[in-house]
Amino acid sequence: MSSTSSKLSRRTLFAGAGTAGALAAAVSVMPSVQSVPEAAPKALPKPSRGGGYALTDHVKHYYRTASV
Repeated sequence: MSSTSSKLSRRTLFAGAGTAGALAAAVSVMPSVQSVPEAAPKALPKPSRGGGYALTDHVKHYYRTASV
């Protein structure tokens, strides 16, 4: 019984290694994906009288989600 089980696991090992090798070969042949750099958001002008707090979209979103 033991020898049948070891042959089966050996076959499984070699089948898995073959599959992994084929997959690695296929991935190496595929074209690479190049990312497109995103445009930097425009900077808001500095406030004339100090401060610096601006009610932007993400702040408004926070206020909507944080309200109890």
